[in-house]
Amino acid sequence: MSGGLFVTGTDTGVGKTIVTAALAAALHARGMQIGVMKPVESGCLLDHGQLQPADALFLRAAANCTAPLELINPYRFEQPLTPALAAEQVGSTIDMEHICACYARLAADHDLVLVEGAGGLLAPLTAHLSMHDLATRLQLPLLIVARNILGVINHTALTVTVAQLTLPVVGVVLNDLNPTVHPAEQTNATALERWGRAPLLGRLPYTARFDLDVLRMLGTQIDLDRLLAALTAV
Repeated sequence: MSGGLFVTGTDTGVGKTIVTAALAAALHARGMQIGVMKPVESGCLLDHGQLQPADALFLRAAANCTAPLELINPYRFEQPLTPALAAEQVGSTIDMEHICACYARLAADHDLVLVEGAGGLLAPLTAHLSMHDLATRLQLPLLIVARNILGVINHTALTVTVAQLTLPVVGVVLNDLNPTVHPAEQTNATALERWGRAPLLGRLPYTARFDLDVLRMLGTQIDLDRLLAALTAV
């Protein structure tokens, strides 16, 4: 089985962290040792002079992962900007090789490492590299998170098409971010099965709570057997 999975999205704010956490919690409940990684996190809050990467900490708790935070989240920034710009504003340089070294240490100690990207697939990581380049360097198959809105078919198909230039896409997870689903959105799951260009592995219902029990429940809405089989095949 592939030792890792790169979770990306059709855009920013589509629910990548929730999907990654739900996967981590559900797979851990199956007895797997799950590592998590948020290579770069921006928009971190200062607490006693230290930047707190909320998403990375959330993922670590969901997976019951005890790895050092420096491996899980090698780079963190205060400004809520795309990683390349957030780094440039503080005179920092994101080193892809350092991220890869952190990933290798996590992979050595876990059955599977879930790596959550920042923003969409082509979000700039450095002046010349994107999240897609990072996933390609890590040689990880991709899971794409799509927001259940009008236009998701095009957004998903575009993301899958670009991703498949260098990497396999194991599937798509459709995420409901609003308590009320509009009529046009009721057909999106069926439409993605027809035109999404990758297998639809599940649809996560809207929830306002994200404790461990809820995350495990959300994880069961994803076809875990099909996901693990796809990871075994790559």
